[in-house]
Amino acid sequence: MSAGARAALRAVGLYALMLAGAAVFALPFVWMFSTSLKTDLLSRQFPPVWIPAHPRWANYTEAWNLVPFGHYALNTLRISVLSTFGGTLSAAMVAFGFARIRFAGRDTAFMLLLSTMMLPGVVTMAPGYILMRELGWIDTYMPLIVPAYFGGGAFAIFLLRQFFMTIPVELDEAAKMDGATFPQIFYRVILPLSKPATTTIALFAFMGSYKDFMGPLIYLNTDSKHTLELGLQSFSTLHGTHYNFMMAAALIVSIPVILIFSAGQRYFIEGITLTGIKG
Repeated sequence: MSAGARAALRAVGLYALMLAGAAVFALPFVWMFSTSLKTDLLSRQFPPVWIPAHPRWANYTEAWNLVPFGHYALNTLRISVLSTFGGTLSAAMVAFGFARIRFAGRDTAFMLLLSTMMLPGVVTMAPGYILMRELGWIDTYMPLIVPAYFGGGAFAIFLLRQFFMTIPVELDEAAKMDGATFPQIFYRVILPLSKPATTTIALFAFMGSYKDFMGPLIYLNTDSKHTLELGLQSFSTLHGTHYNFMMAAALIVSIPVILIFSAGQRYFIEGITLTGIKG
């Protein structure tokens, strides 16, 4: 067998493996879409029917009307936008300090910051709740928004710092010669050149806030303040779960995330690709 034939065979095998992996990961989404078109009785049938004989498209309108999803969507959007803005901006500011400003203990502080990524979220859950209770923020959106303005998370800072370090320092020096201060260098030099990285962090932050279930469950008590993720829980009652309505609602909730990720996919891939591992 020639070298060209072996290369073609490897390419075919690789693409087949990738298609098989994609099919496995797409299977839950296909099942969700299939269940959203079934009756309540058919959604409980085993073995499951993948293609219902009579698709019930009315499930989408009924699911939307059973729960005030429009109001929940506004609550979710308010939280997600504000926390995404704060998390991205504060993470960029902290990352700029670690990447460009020399100060005593910088590397030690950065390693300490990275070590926080090893802490499970459950470890800080109880102290965080106590702190928010003492501040009087229970049943408000403050616990879901304000923490994002204090660094945006260790991973976001790490990713942005690595990207900032790939930007030539000579640009900073040229800006300093023109009389620019560190804040001016940050806003006028670093941020405009870091659109792929900041967009990547913004995508992560938005999807994390949009799909957050535990945070709203802990801090929000009033039904009118609930988010979309808590709204999905409404389809589970003492009398059972309406899987067809829940899957229809889950598909509706997933559409904005899919659209946003598709729109920012180019920046996302570019940000991940260009971010080095420079120390």
